Amino acid sequence: MKHFLDYIISAIILIITAPLLLIVAIAIKLDSPGTVLYLQTRVGQYGKEFKILKFRTMRASSGMPLTNGASDPRITRVGRIIRTLHIDELAQLINVLKGDMSLIGPRPEVPEFIKFYPDLWQVVLTVKPGITGLAALKYADFEYTQLASSKNPNKTYITKILPKKLRYDSFYVCKLSLGFDIIIVLWTIKRVLLRMVNQVIPNLINKLR
Repeated sequence: MKHFLDYIISAIILIITAPLLLIVAIAIKLDSPGTVLYLQTRVGQYGKEFKILKFRTMRASSGMPLTNGASDPRITRVGRIIRTLHIDELAQLINVLKGDMSLIGPRPEVPEFIKFYPDLWQVVLTVKPGITGLAALKYADFEYTQLASSKNPNKTYITKILPKKLRYDSFYVCKLSLGFDIIIVLWTIKRVLLRMVNQVIPNLINKLR
């Protein structure tokens, strides 16, 4: 049932948001040189690697580090807005249709980090990774704050952030249910709306003054 709903809902969302995605693609191209989409290798269910799709939010020549803070100067003007609203993740609906991802689940990690905390990964990788998930919602702000102030973002991510996220993702896998997924969806919508009200709209108003 979960996989069937993933396909149906992803297709519907892609159709509904098609005009928005076109506007985002044009804005990215006008804002900075480079491709509209950014591909990166991630680890999916049972350790299978795949190419995740995201709208590009950083300058094409930035090297795309494994981790970065929200204040990273390499993030473009358009990239900062679509990151705040998580619009950059909408490209992953294609990954869901391809069967690499689910709408809800642990966020997929880069291969370099899978060697850490193998016991937790053994549990987390039994399900498909998701566009949004429990750990991603719980620790998003904490992650950005920690990485932005860290002199060694990778070390900070491995020692302070990754183990916390994996524990929450493990909890999600153990309690997996349609009801739990609905709660995460509602939490995600609430988070996006609050960010729009508290950050994006005030910033736009200030720029128009």
